[in-house]
Amino acid sequence: MTKPFKTLDDMGDITGKVVLVREDLNVPMQDGAVSDDTRLRSAMPTVLELADRGAKVLILAHFGRPKGQKNPEYSLSKITRPLSQVLGREVQFIPDCQGEAAVDGIAVMRPGDIAILENTRFHAGEEKNDPALAEAMAAIGDLYVNDAFSAAHRAHASTEGLAHKLPAFAGRSMEKELDALQAALGEPVKPVAAVVGGAKVSTKLDVLNNLVKQVDHLIIGGGMANTFLHARGVDVGKSLCEKDLSDTAEAIFEAAEAAGCTIHLPYDVVVAKEFAANPASLRTCNVHEVAADEMILDVGPAAVEALADVLKNCRTLVWNGPLGAFEMAPFDTATVALARTAAALTKEGQLTSVAGGGDTVAALNHAGAAADFTFVSTAGGAFLEWMEGKELPGVKALTA
Repeated sequence: MTKPFKTLDDMGDITGKVVLVREDLNVPMQDGAVSDDTRLRSAMPTVLELADRGAKVLILAHFGRPKGQKNPEYSLSKITRPLSQVLGREVQFIPDCQGEAAVDGIAVMRPGDIAILENTRFHAGEEKNDPALAEAMAAIGDLYVNDAFSAAHRAHASTEGLAHKLPAFAGRSMEKELDALQAALGEPVKPVAAVVGGAKVSTKLDVLNNLVKQVDHLIIGGGMANTFLHARGVDVGKSLCEKDLSDTAEAIFEAAEAAGCTIHLPYDVVVAKEFAANPASLRTCNVHEVAADEMILDVGPAAVEALADVLKNCRTLVWNGPLGAFEMAPFDTATVALARTAAALTKEGQLTSVAGGGDTVAALNHAGAAADFTFVSTAGGAFLEWMEGKELPGVKALTA
């Protein structure tokens, strides 16, 4: 299948070429150490392949929010050693991402060497997508690779502008992400199901409006489901519920009906009078039996079984958000059960499953299901904007 963007396979001989690689090295730090190296590990395939092919690999990245000012607290020099440990290679540090300091740093590099350039956000022009900064960055390189899908929803100089100044390619992580998204909503094998959970409908309105036109089954969980139940005349007691969005929920029901999409809401739920671990007031009931002093905290077992049957009849699944208050047992039960069903179906080759969003990744890891999903995206904002059907500037620039 021809891809709409060029990949590392299209680069030809790159021996001795200076390749600017946009990665996401914005890792969390605690007491001066990297507390989660997921992003460093996702940079490995591209960085090592380019180095092994004889390129001089220059990594472009942002770190924190220095607001266009040089600030030692946000220097990427801190990431040099952690990245070196992950790659198993020496990583140099160059104190600017353009200009004389960058040119001098590159001059001593040999083919196969790897270096991190200083924080792109030390320049005010980065977040403004200033053509002059993109031009200055382009002047130090021969080729450009964007491997940072998680920053692709931002039109910055290093994520979008630079792609128009040099021959541009998608890195391996970017390629993997785009292939997965294409399989999930671009050209999916039908029927397609989507699980959308989370606390508030207001934060996922664009997602829901886009998905009802794209999928055959829309499974709504979390606090969001309460808003839809309320719109249908169900008394949800003191559950989290955006009652002022009833008309919006009704409009989504109508759009789904017009598009032939079935919306699935829980018909049995797990309730309690207080949000606490294993509360004495815990019980499972029909949604029409929720008392005025109770709150819905999870989807019930009968509904989960019915949802599992929905997934068994689908070929593609997109998942964003938990079904219940999964951070606390036993309100993680529905999320864990459905995630394990999806993982098992994927493992059997019956389902292509793509998931993303911070809470989602945490929930799937908690369920021990993430490894068996086809693809789990760690790109929060970019994944959400993709689910909303928005064009991502960093991706568009690669296909232009």
